[in-house]
Amino acid sequence: MKFIIGKKIEMTQIWRGEKVFAVTKVQAGPCPVVQLKTDSQDGYSAVQLGYGERKEKNIKKSQVGHLKKAGIISKDGKNNLKYLSEFRGEVKDLKVGDMVDVSTFAVGDKIKVTALAKGKGFQGVVKRHGFSGQDKTHGNKDQLRMPGSIGATGPQHVFKGVRMPGRMGGQQVTVQNLEIIDIDKDNNILLIKGAVPGGRNSLVLIKGEGELIITRTNAD
Repeated sequence: MKFIIGKKIEMTQIWRGEKVFAVTKVQAGPCPVVQLKTDSQDGYSAVQLGYGERKEKNIKKSQVGHLKKAGIISKDGKNNLKYLSEFRGEVKDLKVGDMVDVSTFAVGDKIKVTALAKGKGFQGVVKRHGFSGQDKTHGNKDQLRMPGSIGATGPQHVFKGVRMPGRMGGQQVTVQNLEIIDIDKDNNILLIKGAVPGGRNSLVLIKGEGELIITRTNAD
């Protein structure tokens, strides 16, 4: 299993032969390994990666100590990490301080991307659930986008799961089977075919199948 943390930049399009593809540009990594969790100590196996930058004064003291223990924060305070995220699974020959970047992925890899979807606020059933709406005809006034009946008289209550207006978006969404179209290793950019959840500059978690390629920062 391979994984990385990134930031959604924008959507664009690229040409491949005579075909044009809509792609999402994601700046991924480099992500240092902050912590390795094991079954014996933590009850499960996981790898904790860090991403982004933040001033030390804006980080919780508990997190500052966590990063210093891993040797991530430098004396000048420039290597502070803004985000920490765990990826379940065990990776062999991995050490704290190793770096994960876009070189671990290859063009054509199938990945799944997890991010926080855009918040839409309180929406009606047409936008939220895709209702077609009522007939736009003579005699139908102020009912075009209303949901209609929400239940029968007999039960005397509304059943669970009835689609109604409510808060839309702002939830964690995972999209699977996305394909990597191109990789810019110099700028740590992944071009992913199709749309990725979230708005610009939102955090995205990328997972794929295969061996995780790491960069050693400390000589053994």
